[in-house]
Amino acid sequence: MSNGSSPHYSLVIPAFNEVKRLRPPLEQSVEWLRNRGHTFEIIVSDDGSSDGTTSLVELLQTEIPELRLVRSTVNRGKGHAVRIAVQAASGSLVLLADADGATPIDQLAVLERAVAAGADLAIGSRAHAGNVERRWYRHLIGRSFHLLVRLFGAGGIRDTQCGFKLFTAKAAKDLFSRARINGFSFDVEILLLAQGLGYRIAEVPVKWVHQPGSRINLVTDSMRMALDLLVIRARILRGIEPAVASESTRLANPRNTS
Repeated sequence: MSNGSSPHYSLVIPAFNEVKRLRPPLEQSVEWLRNRGHTFEIIVSDDGSSDGTTSLVELLQTEIPELRLVRSTVNRGKGHAVRIAVQAASGSLVLLADADGATPIDQLAVLERAVAAGADLAIGSRAHAGNVERRWYRHLIGRSFHLLVRLFGAGGIRDTQCGFKLFTAKAAKDLFSRARINGFSFDVEILLLAQGLGYRIAEVPVKWVHQPGSRINLVTDSMRMALDLLVIRARILRGIEPAVASESTRLANPRNTS
């Protein structure tokens, strides 16, 4: 960024105890974004880490002027970490990416083409043969969760949980100002909100490779995510969150939030 002007990209990276994995993806992102030729900022949102993640980011800030840090003093959950970072973001486009770099930063170009074509948000999708290297048990649990998501109304989206998502600034600020889920199910809430408000959503195949050291407990976190779906559904039924629009409305009539 230069002279106080808003950056073109805001890259948001939630992190919890990621001191061992964070640096390589960060450095790769900086190199690629600088070569891209647009201004950018990278916001690491430390979700109450106890392993030196904050200290690492503060150290890297001396080398990377585009790097910013927001943090919670306690662990609140990935959804909360993303939400406070999006609130702090100032870019025209807001990219969410995981701290492990499972999706290479160059896949941003794929999502950006979808936004340039008219999407308000473009979500990376691992639900395509040939793009993904994933453990069989993660695939099985992911498919089971996806079936639950479909039952709760997020039809037409094959992969809600890929951590690589691109938003226009307007869509990001609006959607995350309405979101309440702090845990891993925040992706579902954001997509249901987007569908209900009539935003244009593009699901785009991206490369994705499993990285060791996942912070997700496939049993307990899957149970929490299922409970979150009940909370989201209850909010929709009570009118706190907008009901999902029809497929034709969602594609043809994105809400004008200006």
